[in-house]
Amino acid sequence: MRTSGEYCLHRCPAFIADPGPCHPEGMPVRMSPADLLAALDAQVIRLTREADRVLPADPVPTCPGWTVRDLLIHLGGVHRWATDIVGHGRTSVSDDDDEAFFAAPDDDDALLPWFVEGAGALIGTLRAAPADLAAFVFLKNAPPPAVFWARRQAHETTVHRVDALAARLGRMPSTAEAGIPTELAVDGLDELLTGFVPRRSSRLRTDEPFRTVVAATDAPVAWTVAVSADPPVVVEGSDPDAHSRLTGTAAALYLGLWNRGDDVAETGTVDLLGHWREQVRVTWS
Repeated sequence: MRTSGEYCLHRCPAFIADPGPCHPEGMPVRMSPADLLAALDAQVIRLTREADRVLPADPVPTCPGWTVRDLLIHLGGVHRWATDIVGHGRTSVSDDDDEAFFAAPDDDDALLPWFVEGAGALIGTLRAAPADLAAFVFLKNAPPPAVFWARRQAHETTVHRVDALAARLGRMPSTAEAGIPTELAVDGLDELLTGFVPRRSSRLRTDEPFRTVVAATDAPVAWTVAVSADPPVVVEGSDPDAHSRLTGTAAALYLGLWNRGDDVAETGTVDLLGHWREQVRVTWS
């Protein structure tokens, strides 16, 4: 399984580089590095427990065409890829040497231990990373690399832990079943909306410009997404003149915008979710 390619939000990820411009100070994060690492550790444990309750050949409803084995190989490879970047302070990446990261054992009994080993190495490497780490990052206005990678892998693992839950349930889980903490969901929404969506590669475009507010009902946070023929512009705050509003708990919005949930409501004259699910591509997950 290579890391080249792309995917729509309703499918599981592969990667294409699009670093985009980065602000010197980077974007602020909403969780401390220590809390992000604690979240990553907790999500790894929960994912491991879910994977231990299903078979590697079981399908993953939230990742059409994938099995649990595919999911574990993907995430285990991503963890090893990130560990390599952080551990070696790599300032650039290439598809040429990525195969080894995804070289999982053929024996199904050895697959989950392989995944756990990679996750443990990632967490240990992130904990040991210096605050002034110089390394590759790829989101618009990314925070400093050590924080960026803790944040990115916390959310990468959270989304795929929900996929593992879906495999056990045989369907998309509800927001309550997914059990994502509000603080983690808010941080993930911020990363997705202000980091991924505004990049120059974004396909969220329209010939008839509109603005949509994404607002959590259980936390004092909102973002306004302006969509036009140019890359989207996302600002924090609620535009009272926006054409539509997308609302739900922070966790529901988090799952909905990763297309892992349907517990959101949209009102107004524009269907942001429709545009989102048809056009948004997330790369270098």
